[in-house]
Amino acid sequence: MEKIKSLADLKKKREQLQSMVGLRENGDNAENLVQIKVAMATCGIASGAKQTMEAIIEECKNQNVQAVVTQTGCMGYCYAEPTVEVKKPGNDPIVFGHVDVQKAKELVNKYILNNEILEGVIPVNYEKIETK
Repeated sequence: MEKIKSLADLKKKREQLQSMVGLRENGDNAENLVQIKVAMATCGIASGAKQTMEAIIEECKNQNVQAVVTQTGCMGYCYAEPTVEVKKPGNDPIVFGHVDVQKAKELVNKYILNNEILEGVIPVNYEKIETK
């Protein structure tokens, strides 16, 4: 962690943190933005989900990706933690497994920005039921 030695350093750090919080709290317009959910149950956290989430937030900021990045509970894929669900506007969500920091950056740059599917997609094992 970098040391804050001046008021200018403190202000710079504040701006960085506020932009990251904005990515997490951009829920007012969520249906028109990329929605990214990182599983942060005990197994996810133990597997590095916190670092994965930080990498996703940082890469979205660096690439100017308008997204809502949130944490969620257990997705039921403990064997594949850290897991990340990505829902692009107008598409069904896709869950990716074994998303470490490097793969988190690839997820943003390849899948979110360029529609390239990465290894580690967890197949859908449920069916949505529409209610009236």
